[in-house]
Amino acid sequence: MQTNRQIILDTETTGLHPTNGDRLVEIGCIELINRRPTGNTLHFYINPEREMPEAAAAIHGLRDDFLADKPIFSEVANDIVNFSSDAEVIIHNAAFDLGFLDMEFKRLGKKPFSEIISGVVDTLTNAQRMFPGKRNRLDDLCNRFGVKNDHRTLHGALLDAKLLAEVYLCMTRGQNDLMMEHATQSNHLTQLNSPLPASSELLVLKANKEEEDLHHQLMEELSKKSKNTAIWLH
Repeated sequence: MQTNRQIILDTETTGLHPTNGDRLVEIGCIELINRRPTGNTLHFYINPEREMPEAAAAIHGLRDDFLADKPIFSEVANDIVNFSSDAEVIIHNAAFDLGFLDMEFKRLGKKPFSEIISGVVDTLTNAQRMFPGKRNRLDDLCNRFGVKNDHRTLHGALLDAKLLAEVYLCMTRGQNDLMMEHATQSNHLTQLNSPLPASSELLVLKANKEEEDLHHQLMEELSKKSKNTAIWLH
């Protein structure tokens, strides 16, 4: 079976603007192989070499005294490269995190982070397509898909990456799984999906008379409000 390696990634920063002096202070990554978490993670707190604004600290709880003895970005850059190279990276609001990572690598005279990975999936963009007009923050998606997140009182890169991994698998369930072959190459691999039941096994629930009457009543009300002839009356 062809191996599909993906990295779920999240960062925390000193602010919103990498081009105006804001820096990374935390990165968290989780590895997926063929859509399954492997248990391999990468996580660093990073000394931003500048003061932490209180507005940012209120979001993630990382302040100057905690970050003072943490490595600077140049000391962890190679670890990030080794963990992420040639993987598809999954990020919620990818432009934000990639902007900071590209900036940090540029400061070191290195190739931008976005050029060492094989591609990017932005779950925010995908969620906006799936749920137009709705709020699509990570917390919103957790609630929508039933991902438990009541322990998330502050933002944290590794915690948010773990939540995003669950959300991503919920968002994409069925898109890839239905096309995957049965894993017969190893006794340790299991099928991602159970076989669909035969048509004779499907339970068919029919509307009762009360439900049918309510349906006809609704159709008549909609027809009266329609300026044109209702197509369901043809």
